[in-house]
Amino acid sequence: MRKEECGLHPATNHQDALAADAAGPGTGRVFRLSSAIPRRAGYSRRMTPGLTPRTALLLIIPPLLWAGNAVVGRLVNQLVPPITLNFLRWALAFVILLPLAGWVLRRRSGLWAHWRRFALLGLLGVGAYNALQYLALQTSTPLNVTLVAASTPVWMLGIGWLCFSQKVSRRQIMGALLSIAGVLVVLSRGQWSLLAQVRLVPGDLYVLLATMAWAFYSWLLAKPAEPPEIRNDWAAFLMAQMIFGLGWSGLFAASEWALTDAHIRWGWPLAAALLYVALGPAILAYRCWGVGVQRAGPAVAGFFANLTPLFAALMSAAFLGELPHLYHGLAFALIVGGIVVSARR
Repeated sequence: MRKEECGLHPATNHQDALAADAAGPGTGRVFRLSSAIPRRAGYSRRMTPGLTPRTALLLIIPPLLWAGNAVVGRLVNQLVPPITLNFLRWALAFVILLPLAGWVLRRRSGLWAHWRRFALLGLLGVGAYNALQYLALQTSTPLNVTLVAASTPVWMLGIGWLCFSQKVSRRQIMGALLSIAGVLVVLSRGQWSLLAQVRLVPGDLYVLLATMAWAFYSWLLAKPAEPPEIRNDWAAFLMAQMIFGLGWSGLFAASEWALTDAHIRWGWPLAAALLYVALGPAILAYRCWGVGVQRAGPAVAGFFANLTPLFAALMSAAFLGELPHLYHGLAFALIVGGIVVSARR
């Protein structure tokens, strides 16, 4: 939820993609770290707006909603299949967003001339990322999922180096090693001997795949190729991705029903959950984050995204009875420490 989602200018160079929020469940979340902007470009500390209480509230709302998305996904895993949940979520979000961005469906809007790009963005951001996250929540806890997803900037470094010729500094490598250590702490459940036995639950692997997909998606966003009238309208930009993302997620959901014993238990609990994941994490968090980044600056806002695992821990304890362990705190410190080290010049 950076410019693409609400009013910031889109990332325009390869360094702009070196940071992403933690397990944000929507699309288009790429922001620029102040440390990634050369001094000659005119950036200075004085250009970054102050952090007011109102702006801080705007930046707290998204990680709170993203953490809630993980908890809700865990709560309804017996009511709806995970990939179907992802499809229903975006279908409802599409209906909600239609009055704001329905114009993008018109023949001359510029969407159809760039359908290949939006189809790829829709696959990674709408069709794959959230579906993999909901799959992960079938066997892993919300806290584990959000902690592993907080390592996204690390995967962005690797994918940037492998696929986009991005140079990686020694400091970034050091930060990556710290964050990877945090991920390994989560995957081993604080018992290093488990790593030697390679005992990972399926959810751990799904969330790793999700973070890799999100990292690649974020790099694509860092190289804008969309019509300005769509790119500069957060609702239209999200809608353009949802159109194709719904096609992908619908295809995946159909496969889920064909290959598994899928079923849905309709009722008020599921209806409330769908309304939450469509309106909260997919749209409201998207908008609040963009405005908050616009006011406080991306460097400050980036640290708020790492509140997601903390909120997930509190919500898991309150609603699921899944209390955090000491190794969760260690993992959180390592992941955040790695991101901070990587971001510093």
